Amino acid sequence: MNLNSLLLRPPTGLLHPAPVDPDRHTMSRERLLAYLQIKVHHLIQEQDWDSIRIVGGYDRTRGISRYEKSGKLFNTERPTAQAYGRDLLVQAFPGADYVQHYALIIATYLVMTGRPADTVAYQPPGEEECRTALDALDLDLRGDVVIVGWGLEHLAPRSGVWNQGPGYCWQRTQVGGTGVVYLGFRHSIWGDVAGRTVARLARMGAGAVVYVGKVGGLDPGTEPNQWLATGNTSLWGGALVSWDDFFGDYARTQPGVRSGLHVSSPSILLENQDWLAQHAASYAFVDPEIGPMGAAAGRAGIPFGYLHVISNNLASLYPADLSNERHSDVLRRRAILLDRITRIITARLTGGTPLHGAAP
Repeated sequence: MNLNSLLLRPPTGLLHPAPVDPDRHTMSRERLLAYLQIKVHHLIQEQDWDSIRIVGGYDRTRGISRYEKSGKLFNTERPTAQAYGRDLLVQAFPGADYVQHYALIIATYLVMTGRPADTVAYQPPGEEECRTALDALDLDLRGDVVIVGWGLEHLAPRSGVWNQGPGYCWQRTQVGGTGVVYLGFRHSIWGDVAGRTVARLARMGAGAVVYVGKVGGLDPGTEPNQWLATGNTSLWGGALVSWDDFFGDYARTQPGVRSGLHVSSPSILLENQDWLAQHAASYAFVDPEIGPMGAAAGRAGIPFGYLHVISNNLASLYPADLSNERHSDVLRRRAILLDRITRIITARLTGGTPLHGAAP
């Protein structure tokens, strides 16, 4: 969707995000601001606007933020922004959760830097718009296990070649006689986008989907970047969702792996102290994607599994959190955990129980 069509679209269904109270968030005020500063587009950080509208739209031809990550193959792209006079249009990859999340980021950042947030509004993308945003994903899958998410450069064979697609890259290999496709995206597959990704992969012939990423821990005794998380149930949309777990009982029995109930949250900004009090007693982990992905896999009739680094702790203050993920010690610890993930996935493929949805 181009800039002109978005600007000319009547501003119906606009919602105004409520900035979060930084003193009630599970991150400290200082760390929350540091997290926001690496996410907010430079045009917002450097000048004021009469209005800021966030919409669903994937356009990499202009308006790229100077604060995008570098030195990585995947998950480097952030929402783009274009000025229209004194108004700013921000385009996030189409997904209801992601558009809301980025609107909350901007509104909270403005409040924390002493500027009014009532200039911020967001327009949730429609279901058809969200679905067609993934039409560019086109792979010939023949019952392959698709490993998607974070850390893929470390998980995939170093000698392999990454094939380039529009907004994504993939690499195919064999592990223990099973076809495996490593699939990474340059843009974020946040929240409901991740669920649609699983649904599309199933339609293209995936036999199973494995998601490798990062979760927040809700147990105060779990130090970040020391443990892996897995499970087969998530609280999503007010209901528990379970799926046919790719790992079965294998991953949860391995050293350094914790299992438990997961809760899906559409935005880190919503995870304040009240949210924590409501969920900490019953749930072990939180992220935006696992619930939608597990539900989509269940509807498609294929196994799904997650094996994540516990990257931060919402219930206790540790040196590492989401504001300093690029620190050298954090990267070193996560590299060790990625090695462990590789060994667990390889063992599952070479010596675990058969995949229910995989081709022979």
